[in-house]
Amino acid sequence: MFRQFIDKSTGADVYLITSLGIFFVFFIIVTVLLFTMNKKHVNYMSELPLTDTKE
Repeated sequence: MFRQFIDKSTGADVYLITSLGIFFVFFIIVTVLLFTMNKKHVNYMSELPLTDTKE
């Protein structure tokens, strides 16, 4: 079904390659941000609902 849609539409390969590129760039950025996050902040946010400190 999708193959027929892609074959009949002109220039569909550009849209497919672009969407695949955006997909990979997004997840590469998320992965880089994940590994460069401040570990203290992550630990603080993970314990936030359980702590009862007033700041």
